[in-house]
Amino acid sequence: MLTRPVFVYTELSPNPNSMKFVLNFELVPDGLSFDYPSLEAALEEGKASPLASDLFQFPHVKRVFIASNFVTITKDDDIAWEEVLRDTKQFIKIYFEENHPVFEQQTIDKNTLIVDSRDSDTVQKIKAALDQYVRPAVESDGGAINFHSFNEDSGVVKVLLQGSCSGCPSSTLTLKAGIENLLTRMVPNVKEVVAEGV
Repeated sequence: MLTRPVFVYTELSPNPNSMKFVLNFELVPDGLSFDYPSLEAALEEGKASPLASDLFQFPHVKRVFIASNFVTITKDDDIAWEEVLRDTKQFIKIYFEENHPVFEQQTIDKNTLIVDSRDSDTVQKIKAALDQYVRPAVESDGGAINFHSFNEDSGVVKVLLQGSCSGCPSSTLTLKAGIENLLTRMVPNVKEVVAEGV
């Protein structure tokens, strides 16, 4: 049986506790991402990930985020990346060389990206702007910012911060100066952007 070559390289993120582990192949269908703030979340039916639950066996791992072709790991404050980086990277490389699954089949079946035809015109514009302009930039930093909701009356867009964005010192600046600026210019009904569940 032929095994694919597995290459893993690391990238720093704006969050000093998060490290992006980039692979040479896709892990998640385009536009989807999975955020695991705990081992319990990694075992949850419908979004379970054997990869994430195995990573939580490392005592330094506090959060696992999987998107596109990378895994972002957020570590404990008390340990330096220099102490754990090599072992974590080696574990990820071996995990994929041995062809272990990223997700349970049920997770894949349940999470195919569907455009909601019930979305209002404004919500469609917000999602399109986030997808086209925000997602590529934020993914390059090892995170994701996903649409949560829009209040037509107040003009407030709520977004979910995931991966390295969650708990990142510069996320508020990115949210207000970057995303809010972009959305208020591109979608006239938008007045403010706030993070949900931070």
